[in-house]
Amino acid sequence: MASRPLNDDEVLSEMNKMVAFIRQEAMEKAREIKVKADEEFAIEKAKLVKQEQQAIDAQYEKKRKGVETAQKIAQSNLTNKSRLKILHKREEQLQELFATAREEISKFAEDEGRYSQFLEGAVLQGYLQLMEPKVILIARPADVELVRSAGAAASETYTQLSGQQVSFDVQGTLEDNSAGGIKLASGNKRITIDNTLDERLRLLEDKMLPEIRVDLFGPNLNRKFYT
Repeated sequence: MASRPLNDDEVLSEMNKMVAFIRQEAMEKAREIKVKADEEFAIEKAKLVKQEQQAIDAQYEKKRKGVETAQKIAQSNLTNKSRLKILHKREEQLQELFATAREEISKFAEDEGRYSQFLEGAVLQGYLQLMEPKVILIARPADVELVRSAGAAASETYTQLSGQQVSFDVQGTLEDNSAGGIKLASGNKRITIDNTLDERLRLLEDKMLPEIRVDLFGPNLNRKFYT
């Protein structure tokens, strides 16, 4: 049976149904687009926030390391300054100690008995080191006679010990401000020996300095090896 044509009301009803269907599809599609857009926005937002957070963290870490480095440098400078002050004070104490020792040896020559005995021993030691037939004894002007006597006594002992003879000449050319003692030279002056009190003290200072440091300041904890 052939279908009849739709009247105006029926056509309008069908059109309304189609419009409603299209509108419903459009609304659902719009909701899908909005949900997808919201998801993409949230993802992009989280990505940007994370990037900014990482940048802030990196900047903070850089500043933190800079502050730590500055603190370490400042601490190192303070430590070095303190160490230098301590070393300076220690050096002052050592120089005061050596100055006191120099004052004491300058008084030693005032005791003529002990000083004469020292001169004789210093001359004999020089004779035995030089082993020369002629020796020049160099003394302070004030000690010329004492050195002459010491030289003669030491010559006798030298002959007994070595079986050799030695002659000597005394020259009073040693500095007046010297603490005393003598210098010896071979006859041709090519070999010299310094047996002055000043030189003896200097050698003793060098030799005893490590032990003196330990006695005054205690052992150095940073030093691993000792001679």
